[in-house]
Amino acid sequence: MYWLGDWRRIPICTFFKDARLVFKADSLGREILSIALPAAMALTADPIASLVDTAFIGQIGPIELAAVGVSIALFNQVSRIAIFPLVSVTTSFVAEEDSLSEASPEREDSRCLEAGPPMDAESKELLPQKGGNVHNSDFVGESFNMVKEEHKRRHIPSASSALFIGGILGLIQAIFLIVAAKPLLNFMGVTSDSPMLHPAQQYLTLRSLGAPAVLLSLAMQGVFRGFKDTKTPLYATVAGDVTNIALDPLFMFVFRMGVSGAAIAHVISQYLISAILLWRLLEQVDLIPPSMKHMQFDRFLKNGFLLLMRVIAVTFCVTLAASLAARQGSTSMAAFQVCLQVWLAVSLLADGLAVAGQAILAGAFANKDYDRATATASRVLQMGLVLGLALAFILGTGLHFGAKLFTKDADVLHLIQIGIPFVAATQPLNSLAFVFDGINFGASDFAYSALSMVLVAILSIICLLILSSAGGFIGIWVALTIYMGLRAFAGFSRIGTGSGPWEFLRSS
Repeated sequence: MYWLGDWRRIPICTFFKDARLVFKADSLGREILSIALPAAMALTADPIASLVDTAFIGQIGPIELAAVGVSIALFNQVSRIAIFPLVSVTTSFVAEEDSLSEASPEREDSRCLEAGPPMDAESKELLPQKGGNVHNSDFVGESFNMVKEEHKRRHIPSASSALFIGGILGLIQAIFLIVAAKPLLNFMGVTSDSPMLHPAQQYLTLRSLGAPAVLLSLAMQGVFRGFKDTKTPLYATVAGDVTNIALDPLFMFVFRMGVSGAAIAHVISQYLISAILLWRLLEQVDLIPPSMKHMQFDRFLKNGFLLLMRVIAVTFCVTLAASLAARQGSTSMAAFQVCLQVWLAVSLLADGLAVAGQAILAGAFANKDYDRATATASRVLQMGLVLGLALAFILGTGLHFGAKLFTKDADVLHLIQIGIPFVAATQPLNSLAFVFDGINFGASDFAYSALSMVLVAILSIICLLILSSAGGFIGIWVALTIYMGLRAFAGFSRIGTGSGPWEFLRSS
């Protein structure tokens, strides 16, 4: 009788809840899409710009294409070590603060601060506290700095913290990459006698000058995502990337700057994106906190450290794959670069759903609205699976014809054709893995996300080393397929077993 009457209480059934509504344009579906579509477009804009860079550079020659491929992989992976924890933590914290601030003014009219609504200790820290008469309207406006008013900027402590930390990390990253460019490239398999070394070092050094802008712009994107505003980052990113695409041929071919021109164009675009986002953010948020204690650095550092562990594990896997491809020669690296850029650019479409899930779930968990949390998790996972299947079909049929856009070298094209089935077939796994990440971050399940990813990375690294040695280029992509499968399974098992923050599913 349990299986007949109460089967819906089994946590794993969450994945199938209201599956018939996956395409329904109800309020939840519209909210998810209003966040996910602009977020996905913004997330894919930069990889698409990198693809355009790759296409332009590929016209110079296969050595330059491979050299820039190594540099982009290295820059992106080092950036992710700082970006991923910063953006993910910022999105969750800002969404929580924004959600709590919406309810606070209504409650404050009828009760004092000390007798306020139940919330955990961390959530209480989100609301700046001061002594005095709680019924005084001036105090209410000062005490709850985050109250939304039509013509008044808000105090969002996490926004101030994110920009401060992002600026510092950006400067550190720029200095590190410029100073250590050659040793890092050597680690990636570009040795001192390799023809790839000079163009790779040239591109990496110049592009590193844009690191502060990259970190700041992505920190601000995290703030806007927390507000469930993904359109502003989209407009800024498109403006920057269109500038990048326009400047590429000008610097590379008209001014004859080659790979240096591509790097300079990219740096200019990043500073433009950062300037646009800062201008828009200053219109909405007062970024000067009342005092240093409101910056909540301890909260950022604690959860940021957990995600740092996670992103190092992810970074090492992808960087190792690129390094193993580079060690097989410039032809293998050039083909791997094209396949990887397409793989990442298309997969990031699912990250839009992850952003939507994270922003909505963070607010739902902050308000202990578990019905909304369950419905949101189910819907974004179902959307993610449908998206992954659609992407697999599109890439499997279309990429065969588009490979020549990146290079005319016959050997590189041959290897790209070998990699296409892996790029296409892994899309459902990639989509589910990214969406599971967003769901776990929305539930503030940072510890599980970190520890499970470390275990996945260990297994994946072993697969990469063994399979690349035995199967070469194909072996690397088989190992990457296993890696994404393990990531998806790790997310599946958390909700499917009703553990951690999802324990309520056992009794719902």
